[in-house]
Amino acid sequence: MVIRRVVAPRIDFGALRRELELPTRFPLAAQREADEVAARPPRPDTDRTEISFVTIDPATSTDLDQAMFLARRTGGGYRVRYAIADVAAHVPPDGPLAAETWRRGQTIYLPDGKIPLHPETLSEGSASLLPDVDRAAVVWTIDLASDGAVVAVDLERALVRSRAKLDYVGAQAAADAGRLPEPIALLPELGKLLLDRGLDRGAVNLPLPEQDVEPDGDGWRLVLRAPVPMEDYNAQISLLTGMAAGDIMLAGRIGLLRTMPDPDPAAVRRLRVAAGGLGIDWPAELSVGRLLATIDPAQPRAAALLDQAAELMRGAGYTAFDGDQPSIARHGGVAATYAHVTAPLRRLADRYATEVCLALHAGGEVPEHVRSALPRLPAVMAGTDRVASAAGRGAIELAEAVLLRERVGDTFEAAVLDVTGGTGDRPPGGTVALDEPPVRARCTGELPLGERVTVRLVTADPDKRRVRFAKA
Repeated sequence: MVIRRVVAPRIDFGALRRELELPTRFPLAAQREADEVAARPPRPDTDRTEISFVTIDPATSTDLDQAMFLARRTGGGYRVRYAIADVAAHVPPDGPLAAETWRRGQTIYLPDGKIPLHPETLSEGSASLLPDVDRAAVVWTIDLASDGAVVAVDLERALVRSRAKLDYVGAQAAADAGRLPEPIALLPELGKLLLDRGLDRGAVNLPLPEQDVEPDGDGWRLVLRAPVPMEDYNAQISLLTGMAAGDIMLAGRIGLLRTMPDPDPAAVRRLRVAAGGLGIDWPAELSVGRLLATIDPAQPRAAALLDQAAELMRGAGYTAFDGDQPSIARHGGVAATYAHVTAPLRRLADRYATEVCLALHAGGEVPEHVRSALPRLPAVMAGTDRVASAAGRGAIELAEAVLLRERVGDTFEAAVLDVTGGTGDRPPGGTVALDEPPVRARCTGELPLGERVTVRLVTADPDKRRVRFAKA
């Protein structure tokens, strides 16, 4: 659902690309290797093309990592079939293409185009789970009891064929009308069940609207949108698979986990104090995850609490281990052991984590090129995560500055998301979110947390990608 959108003039993102040293093309040898594989795509011996998989992604996506088929089990419960693009089958482990994917680490998204992890002949061609074509995949089969508890997990390399490319908005409309296609007809039911199980475990999810910059004719539009429920339900299937992968790795004593410390109790106490100050009722018996699940981010006090809650979600990273159990094996946001295995077209780590799971599940040895890669992956992924974050943040900041540069001196209505006291030469201030246009930026002045205020625009500098306000 689009909450707000404002059209901005033509914007050049080239400076941001140069600043982040993003590659413009693949080396010739890497591109040639990808083209050769794409011309003769792998065909696994196991055939699962009779399963009516479908994909659910943003409408414009063509790098499709995941396809799904859900069914009821005889006697009760659910069977989840989750096909993941078999990227390792497309990338020779020691060739120039593999080397280039290590340099890139993940797909970087900018409004004027993405910088893909793999050449488009693979990522949007022979490795993508596009509809009505046979594709190599790693198929996870996860059986669940009627309460959502995992009963059994199986995985295999197999040939699959997606029947349809669905998008979130269309799928949500179909769900609301009771007309979801059979392969995902159970997704709302199962998604809600898995969400509730997560909250029972202590999982924490921040329901923050997504700010994005999208093309709009000759210009761009700045969009603030809340996720539709089908996005959350779809994410639960990915989390379910990632938790199954984490359990396989822990049992096999080797792998690559996505980890994050549990929320700091002191931070939870501070959040509880902030909730009281904002007039938000937080019953003592209610977990932080269950409280945040009730929050409406469109309300300024709730949005301020969500901003404060971001402090709970710090320290995420990758943990490699081989032999000894890792000292941190949980992801505090998921409240479980968890691994990234469901987006190998877009994340380097998923390719190697999937290979570990396949080997362990089959009772074999993890291939040496995979084992030797594990200790190097956390640093590579941390570096590329920083680049991806800087790219996304920089694009938004540039669009905001271009959109507002002719409006310096104008006043706007805004909600106060956080407050910082003045120290030394630094005046008091905080972060505000404008009602219109959908801009979030720093503001000076004595600000009341969670309240609406009038602010004046004092700086909008596209060259520095900086927008600043002062309380009016």
